[in-house]
Amino acid sequence: MVAGSVDAIAAPAAAAVTRRAGGYGKLVPDPAGLLSLPEGFSYRIVAETGTTTLESGEPTPSDPDGTACFARGGGQGFVLVNNHEIGGSEAHGVPTLPGLTYDPGARGGTTNIVVDADGKRVSEYVSLAGTHNNCAGGRTPWNTWLTCEETEQRAGGGYQKDHGYVFEVDAFDRDANAEPVPLKFLGRYSHEAVAVDPRGPIYLTEDANGPHGLYYRWTPPKNYRPGKGALRALALSEGGDTAGRLQAMSCFQGSRHIADLSEATRTGTRYSVKWIDVPDRDAATTSVRKQFESGQVTGSRKLEGAYWADGGAYFVASFARTGDGSANEHDGQVWFYDPASETVTLKTIFGVDPDPDADTHYDGPDNIVVDPHGGLILAEDGDGIQHLVGVTAEGTAYPLARNDLNDSEFTGPTFSDDGRILFANIQSPGHVFAITGPWDRRRR
Repeated sequence: MVAGSVDAIAAPAAAAVTRRAGGYGKLVPDPAGLLSLPEGFSYRIVAETGTTTLESGEPTPSDPDGTACFARGGGQGFVLVNNHEIGGSEAHGVPTLPGLTYDPGARGGTTNIVVDADGKRVSEYVSLAGTHNNCAGGRTPWNTWLTCEETEQRAGGGYQKDHGYVFEVDAFDRDANAEPVPLKFLGRYSHEAVAVDPRGPIYLTEDANGPHGLYYRWTPPKNYRPGKGALRALALSEGGDTAGRLQAMSCFQGSRHIADLSEATRTGTRYSVKWIDVPDRDAATTSVRKQFESGQVTGSRKLEGAYWADGGAYFVASFARTGDGSANEHDGQVWFYDPASETVTLKTIFGVDPDPDADTHYDGPDNIVVDPHGGLILAEDGDGIQHLVGVTAEGTAYPLARNDLNDSEFTGPTFSDDGRILFANIQSPGHVFAITGPWDRRRR
């Protein structure tokens, strides 16, 4: 339990977030040696790299990552849009099917997994191919997924096109996914995740170092109306590559500029925010994060997951070390940007973990989802044992699941709309799970 003092922030705990108290109890070792869960919880495998098959006949691709769940309506179950963080050497690439491929030289992309109301697999098919290193992303209010390329890869050496863009993937309409269009107005850099304000703005994280990555905001042009097909239409319009404004976050405490988010060591720390225009969002000669002068913007090591909820944007910084240029060391922060007050507030911080192999220690949060039952769920991508970690209103971190197979990261936690099923992945060797159980048990 953490009271908010940095001196008290020990590795096994995290400091305050929102709602609901209590976890679900100790994890019960899985007889299958795969996924340990609290008593009363169970899982089924929805997809497995190299084992389950796509509608086109190929095996499920490698490295499942960011994921979103969309209700099919009428009690017919759900569709998962599942990223595949594939660079070049993975065993099973996303098939470069005609009409669905951006660049035949790239092997990443997304698949859509159809499941029934209980999370049982029905089918899986390619929804985007020919993209590179699809890491996380974010869902939109109009039932699409924004998938992010975590790369600055240029054309050449087998790649036919530049990469480092965001693409939109429809959960239901296959025709809408034909002839993929990069949303170049969102910039070309190592995209990690996005959070979409229903009113139109989009907030984006960058996972990069040397210098550290930045936090961005895209504001749409005056006549833009958010909704199905609007982003694609904007990208294809005259001047679409630079439509709207792409800006980087610059934080202040009073008049003092904050160079790096690791300067914050106490939960509740709040900074005012200004936004600085990106000079060249397509990074023709210089990476976007390198286009700013010293003192202009605020960076952070390992900016990762993002999620829109509670009227603002949550986002994650996985870790910081003074050796990489950070001001202070930590093993994870969760921030909340409030567009109404133009502030960011530190909601959660994990201290440096002295023993990553201890089952009650957590470090390196990555993907994030707001738990409809209260609090947050974080996918651990740290050292040692890997967990899905819950964080309660009182600041207690608790284990929700443990990877008993290996030390691969958890990715893509996402709840079904009715809150009954948590879908999540172990990236390697590549499993997608549907987790069910007594979610209301924490109320006791």
